[in-house]
Amino acid sequence: MSVKGRIFSGMQPSGKFHLGNYFGALDNWIKLQHEYECIFSIVDLHALTSSYEDTSKIPENIQNMALDWLSAGLDPEKNIIFVQSHVKEHAELHLLLSMITPLAWLERVPTYKDKLQQLGLAGKEINTYGFLGYPELMTADIILYKADTVPVGEDQIPHLELAREITRRFNNLYGPIFPEPQARLSKAPTLPGIDGRKMSKSYGNEISFSATPDEIRARVQMMVTDPQRVKKTDPGHPEVCTVYAFHKIFNPTEVDDIGANCRAGTIGCVACKKRLADRIVEFLADVHVRRQALEKNPGRINEILTDGAERARKLAAATMQEVKQAMHLV
Repeated sequence: MSVKGRIFSGMQPSGKFHLGNYFGALDNWIKLQHEYECIFSIVDLHALTSSYEDTSKIPENIQNMALDWLSAGLDPEKNIIFVQSHVKEHAELHLLLSMITPLAWLERVPTYKDKLQQLGLAGKEINTYGFLGYPELMTADIILYKADTVPVGEDQIPHLELAREITRRFNNLYGPIFPEPQARLSKAPTLPGIDGRKMSKSYGNEISFSATPDEIRARVQMMVTDPQRVKKTDPGHPEVCTVYAFHKIFNPTEVDDIGANCRAGTIGCVACKKRLADRIVEFLADVHVRRQALEKNPGRINEILTDGAERARKLAAATMQEVKQAMHLV
């Protein structure tokens, strides 16, 4: 089967996934790997832009992220999967792009001042070049492999447009080395946490992507439901129920019936939660099988990341040879 093009995408290693993370990007990656030539990177250098003070957990987080990716179904034979810092050309191209990118371009990134303020209020000192230059490193990540497609949500469009501007500027200065990366828009379903707020580890309201069936059932039992519904026979309001929001994603074939029965008071919250927990366990069944196999053979993850880095380096080295020739650096 012919592929549509080449994709690059990455995630910062920030610990174990929860279900919200999975639907935010990884679910889409699993589908795209059958349509595109895909390069997926654990972008540990990006993690340093806002978390440089304590790097002690990065190795563990990289292992956890790789385990989550592989257990979710990313195929290391079909895709290149590697750690960003293991390919030095990312940093090299980032440096060269920093020489040509106007400062004003970086300062106008929509999230730059917002994050600067938010993280500053949280006690983090991130008024650094690395944080300001994040878009240049992101651009280097993408164009180093001449990726023509980047899967993004709508909120990430401004970041990709800046990457396109930097790419155009390089091509205008030194010749058409790079394709301008195009957005592949993805609309990810939003999962609330078990308390109805946004799912977040900082809130403690997440369902871990690595949760066992028993852990999943326990977390589902803790989900908030319609506060006005006291008895099983009371008419419910599924639109305000966290359990119903999960049914929409994990149980689409029954969700309409569940909503109707809830409104009629013919299904109780206990039964509704049990049915949801069964669907989530079924959804993650293959994930658990793959995870258990990988956990029994921990060396396999390092083998995959090492092989991925070698494959990525070949592509990156060829690109950097072109770049250096175009810039008269060789």
